[in-house]
Amino acid sequence: MDNSFWAFVALLIFLAIFWYVKAPAKIGSSLDDRADRIRNEIEEARELKEEAKQQLAEYQRRRQEAEEEAKEIVAAAKREAELMLQDTRRKNEEYVQRRTAMAETKIAQAEADAVTEVRATAIDLAVAAAAKIIAERNSGGNAGQFVDSSIAEVRNRLN
Repeated sequence: MDNSFWAFVALLIFLAIFWYVKAPAKIGSSLDDRADRIRNEIEEARELKEEAKQQLAEYQRRRQEAEEEAKEIVAAAKREAELMLQDTRRKNEEYVQRRTAMAETKIAQAEADAVTEVRATAIDLAVAAAAKIIAERNSGGNAGQFVDSSIAEVRNRLN
């Protein structure tokens, strides 16, 4: 009996033990369990991928809504700023018109006051000149009283 024979016998014993312990079934069930685990992990990965796609779509939709809302806010702010600018311009124009009207009124009043003063001065000068002329023409005794009463009467009517 040579070594080949004993190697062959050892192989047969090994295969008998291998078959007795049901190693092929255990290896098969182990491989089946592993295949099931891998299938479950692949299915879970698919579900996670779908969920991730849904979340991505949701986030993109929210981002787009936020961008649209931001655009609306900016547009509203621009409209409000334009309205405020128009209102400010209108108020400035009204203010300038009021100030111009007040200045024109003051100028007209000053003109009227100046005209009244010039008239009063001219009347005083005319009355004084008339009084002097009448006094010179009528150098008599009663003429002075008549002139004084006439001057007083004219002054009373003017005031």
